[in-house]
Amino acid sequence: MHYATEPVGEHLKYLVWAQERPIACLAWSSAPRHLGSRDRFIGWSGEARRRNIRFIAYNTRFLILPWVQVPHLASHILSRIAHRLSQDWEGLYQHPIYFLETFVDPERFRGTCYRAANWVLLGRTTGRGKDDQTGQPNRSIKEVLGYPLTRRFRQLLGTTETCSRP
Repeated sequence: MHYATEPVGEHLKYLVWAQERPIACLAWSSAPRHLGSRDRFIGWSGEARRRNIRFIAYNTRFLILPWVQVPHLASHILSRIAHRLSQDWEGLYQHPIYFLETFVDPERFRGTCYRAANWVLLGRTTGRGKDDQTGQPNRSIKEVLGYPLTRRFRQLLGTTETCSRP
């Protein structure tokens, strides 16, 4: 089986350094098109979702390297990245980001760093994935967490007009 080494669509990767050593890495990519709990939280129409999904970034990977033992570092990094991600994304893709999301497998992790960085639990996935053919769960059910980058995220994402700066 062959696995892609690069994410499909828009994406950014960060390597976090301290004292001339890497301490963490994060990867962000285009958001999944259909995600029920997120879509209900935003309250957008199908047309608004199709038009504005590009204004959401999905945290696909977050790793603090094993030798790093600093209390609260993970939530600190998430907070710092949240303050710069939209600007970095816009510099590369010519549009901002208004909302961040991620999945946490509750059988393996608690998502404490996201919650400590004020991310909100939006709900759970269905466990079916994007290529579902059967309507039955075929993978673990994940918690969906979200983080608005602007107070106006619902207004900006919910419109069927072209989005503008917040």
